[in-house]
Amino acid sequence: MTRPKLTIWNLSQLIENHKGQGLQKQIRSIEQAVKRIEVEREILKENISSNQFQNLMNLVEGVDEQISIVVGYAHLKYASDTSSNEAAALLTKMEMLSADVSNRLLFFDIWFKKQLDDENASRLINSAPTVYREHLRHSRLLAKFTLSEPEEKIISTLEVSGSGALTRIYDRMTSSLEFVVRLKKGKRVIEKKFTNKEKMLSMIRSTKKEERASAYKSLLKGYKRNSGVLGEIYFNKVIQWHDEFIKLRGFKSPISVRNTYNNLDDSTVESLLQACRSNVKVFQRYFEEKAAMIGIRKLHRYHLYAPLTLSERYRERFSYQNAVSTVIDTFSDFDPRFGKFAAKVFNEKHVDSEIRKAKQGGAFCYTVTPRLTPYVLLNFDGRVRDVSTMAHELGHAIHSMAASDKPISVAHAPLPLAETASVFAEILLNDRLSSKLSREQKAILLASQIDDMYATIMRQAYFTLFEIEAHKSITEKNANISEVSDLYLRNLEDQFGDSVTISDDFRWEWLYIPHLYHTPFYCYAYSFGNLLVLSLYQQFRKEGKLSFIPKYFKLLSSGGSRKTEEILSDIGIDISSRDFWQQGFDLVEKNVQELRDL
Repeated sequence: MTRPKLTIWNLSQLIENHKGQGLQKQIRSIEQAVKRIEVEREILKENISSNQFQNLMNLVEGVDEQISIVVGYAHLKYASDTSSNEAAALLTKMEMLSADVSNRLLFFDIWFKKQLDDENASRLINSAPTVYREHLRHSRLLAKFTLSEPEEKIISTLEVSGSGALTRIYDRMTSSLEFVVRLKKGKRVIEKKFTNKEKMLSMIRSTKKEERASAYKSLLKGYKRNSGVLGEIYFNKVIQWHDEFIKLRGFKSPISVRNTYNNLDDSTVESLLQACRSNVKVFQRYFEEKAAMIGIRKLHRYHLYAPLTLSERYRERFSYQNAVSTVIDTFSDFDPRFGKFAAKVFNEKHVDSEIRKAKQGGAFCYTVTPRLTPYVLLNFDGRVRDVSTMAHELGHAIHSMAASDKPISVAHAPLPLAETASVFAEILLNDRLSSKLSREQKAILLASQIDDMYATIMRQAYFTLFEIEAHKSITEKNANISEVSDLYLRNLEDQFGDSVTISDDFRWEWLYIPHLYHTPFYCYAYSFGNLLVLSLYQQFRKEGKLSFIPKYFKLLSSGGSRKTEEILSDIGIDISSRDFWQQGFDLVEKNVQELRDL
């Protein structure tokens, strides 16, 4: 394949040019398909045949695919430049179109969930293709949380101008923030200005203590300065969540909403969170030892991600071309199918990798429809961490492509499994990099891996614990921004104990965690996924490729067509067991011991 330079993605596979006829043609096609389905409403009776039901499902899924294309195009255009008024307007327009179509087709969903009797529902489920059955069963389980058709239409309509609009305001506001880092150089103070948060955040892993502290201070100061507006956005998101899901739909708690849509029992998630609470000292001990390793009496939170060495010569830099080659070769060595999947994403120019002003920060993988190659956004700056992020997002793409034969309604992995392929990809990459390193370099990489285990397991679990408290305080006690920030500071103190010094400015850190705004209670999926992958990786090392890869590919290719518990039970995993979650923490302990021995 041709090794690419830093790229801006090509969206022409979705829409050739939204200013031309391509978008309007797609919208007209959607309208025609919706009208055809509306005509079929009269066949929704108890005696509907299995073939009629399946044909109607296929028509609805066809519209879902078409809507996903126009909305996906708008989302990706907006992510490319969040300062663009044109892109923002297009996104709003496409989301309104999506809401309108959802409302017009809502009758089908309401009929199946609430109006069809149990006997005929079972008949239709059992006669449906196997790939749909779990999805249909879960839909019936959601019946008690489903409102009347007029009520559902009102909620869907208000989503675009309500909660959805608040999220867009948050994204636009935080993407436009500028930061100034002040560094001493002799007797002078030098100011470095950043228009992209990701570029500045690379400094929190600097070899220089002053750079790490200054980067965090600038970040937290910027969010504190905007805490009034950002806090108000969050409070309104929380209140809307409570009003819709607790008051109207009848869920028993805010987190139960996410658990139910994830098709997970509350007890399973509580078991996960309790396992994290019980193992908090694993990372506390690590941070105490890390302080000694880098010559600090006690770590300050500014220096949590400090590299193990202060020498720049051990901080390898990657060209973009080298990073792409390394990631694809890593996948190919594991399974040639995975390497081909990853190469396809690059070859079709579905990667936006350069850093630029107003581009959305961080990284993501966006699967528009199962039949289209996923799109990946990166902010690549040449660090080992950026290569790891590339592997992570390409892992997501591989997961989607493995399930590309599934219908759109069941192609996406359930949230608890959504991080499986991405985290597994990172571990494979780290193995590859580690095999070429000296003993000292291995220690540096291993410490970085343990830092990442903290960031993706314990940190994410404690974000979820914070959300539980924040939602309760806002809806029951009418808490203000200062009180919610107090909750967050106490959350950090519980998380770190006496192992790390937490300064007061970290009370504002929660404001820059986008998942708290975008997808409430999403974060435990990272804890779930990372602990799961640690167990899967141990299984891989024990069994070898010949035995493990077929089972692993089956897991990925299932998409969302089966319950999480069923998918995992096929490979001997019981997620309801505390012992299972403990296995992951035991491996973290093993890695810490290995670091001591290096």
